[in-house]
Amino acid sequence: MFSKIAVTAAALLAFPFTAAPASAHEARAMPLPLAEAVDLLPSATESRDGYQRTSFRHWVDADRDSCNTRAEVLIAESRVEPTVEAGCKVTAGEWFSYYDGVTLTAPGGLDIDHMVPLAEAWDSGASTWTPQRREAYANDLGAERSLVAVTARTNRSKSDQDPADWMPPLADARCTYTADWVATKLRWQLTADDREQTALTEIAAGCGQEMVDYETAP
Repeated sequence: MFSKIAVTAAALLAFPFTAAPASAHEARAMPLPLAEAVDLLPSATESRDGYQRTSFRHWVDADRDSCNTRAEVLIAESRVEPTVEAGCKVTAGEWFSYYDGVTLTAPGGLDIDHMVPLAEAWDSGASTWTPQRREAYANDLGAERSLVAVTARTNRSKSDQDPADWMPPLADARCTYTADWVATKLRWQLTADDREQTALTEIAAGCGQEMVDYETAP
């Protein structure tokens, strides 16, 4: 049975990572309240100059087990034993799209969402990364928050927007989503612009004791 945990070690060996820049964060941060985590995000203006989606090679088979990143996420997130056919083709399972509270049993209605979209990552610091590090980001199986199976319609509604412009349609999902967003940015040492930080701060104020737990990416 495949899982994100099972593929992580092999995936890390397969990717020629460039070490993340040094920072005040420890490799493994202690869980902290969402509002405090938002305050840790470095502030910077954003630029999309030079962005191309092809700059982030994704849905690779990093550990060469015949399952690409999309399949690995579908297998890991299915709430029941998924049906996996030859060539690691996932044909059935049960997935809960937490953005909109919808349960699906056919993978065709699912997209694998990059929690922080590729374009947003580019704007927030990934434009300076090596191609290998961008590939590692786009296929990050080392953190459950980084990639999530959700309904295609919510993923496409989100597109490349940050929380200043888009939040999940299910109100009960918004604190979790914000924590996942912040954890992903902290994991990859990505910045936030002023509008984004203001939106995150406002959302966090209404999220009680929502906690953020993250590990800095290799």
